Amino acid sequence: MEMNEKHPFRKKLRISETIIESFLFLFALLSVLITVGIVVVLLKESMLFFSSDGVTLPKFLFGKKWQPMIGEFGVLPLLNATLTTSIIAMGVALPLGLSVAIYLSEYATTKTKSVVKPILEILAGIPTIVYGYFALTFMTPLLRSIFGEEVVQMYNTLSAGIVIGILILPLVATMAEDAIAAVPKELRLASYALGSTVAETTFHIVLPAALSGLSATFLLALSRAIGETMIVALAAGAGSKLTFNPFEGAETITGYIVRISGGDVSYNSVDYTSIFALGLLLFIITFTLNLISRSISAKHHQEYE
Repeated sequence: MEMNEKHPFRKKLRISETIIESFLFLFALLSVLITVGIVVVLLKESMLFFSSDGVTLPKFLFGKKWQPMIGEFGVLPLLNATLTTSIIAMGVALPLGLSVAIYLSEYATTKTKSVVKPILEILAGIPTIVYGYFALTFMTPLLRSIFGEEVVQMYNTLSAGIVIGILILPLVATMAEDAIAAVPKELRLASYALGSTVAETTFHIVLPAALSGLSATFLLALSRAIGETMIVALAAGAGSKLTFNPFEGAETITGYIVRISGGDVSYNSVDYTSIFALGLLLFIITFTLNLISRSISAKHHQEYE
């Protein structure tokens, strides 16, 4: 009784902590259940697709023509267009984003950071459909004026890839800066004490030490580029086509999903169920990239005392 009088709040505190812990657990469980629910739906609908006449897994994975309405189920044209736009996007976002991150972390003054960071945040806040129209009405005419209208088609994967790179640039810059800033200051000071310049310290000490976080950043950005929808739906073109020419139009996986889901397609038709099979393929790709990211992070992880 004496203890309760001295610490009357102790029991209430424990009850409140239990309630908070329970809520946090429920929210974590909810996120897991949502993920499981998505996987279950994808698997269920994908089974309907693969049980359709003429659909086989080898034909789906290795076929070179995608036209479900006439019995052609090869995903390679869609996958090739998706990878083409993603690789172009990474070619734009990685060097620019890493350069911005290095500048902000190692060279920029506080005043410069206060100007550059809000601009990056504005880029991250622009709706993707706006980026899609930007690719179609600005980037494509610009490319056609440079390379020629007879070379660059109105819908092309190069324009879409460049604008996706602009879209994920803030993501790369922000996460890369966080990874670089996490490197202990003592490593920089030790390098300066040995007579190294800022550039030498950055590229020989800081970046190798931040490799774990940077690799995770790059793979996360690649996952974001692969899953981008509205830009490729508006600017990359419709109709599957197996081509390695970035000046030509080609439909990506997400672009096809948008086109079919927004059209007059009957429920449980092969066209309708095909979008779930493609969604499952995208899920497997991004999940694999996350596993690779975790593996690289664990391999290069370093602990500093």
